[in-house]
Amino acid sequence: MLAEWTALVCAELGVDPERVDRDVLLDLTKEVAHGVARPAAPLTAYLLGLAQGAGTAPPDAVERLVRMAGDWERASVETMGDA
Repeated sequence: MLAEWTALVCAELGVDPERVDRDVLLDLTKEVAHGVARPAAPLTAYLLGLAQGAGTAPPDAVERLVRMAGDWERASVETMGDA
């Protein structure tokens, strides 16, 4: 189902499906949803897409964003405790 949806969306948006690493994107959004907040996941994916389209995303953009999400979670625990 997910592969079919991805193919349909790519066709609708004129995106080469070979350029979409669905698993990496899903892993990124999972890390952001758990490390920051659930609504931050689609927002992050959208912003990454904008940066990719504009040619401004660094080659390691996904790794940076995953690291940022992990850092956010650690910083939140340190400043707010385990509440």
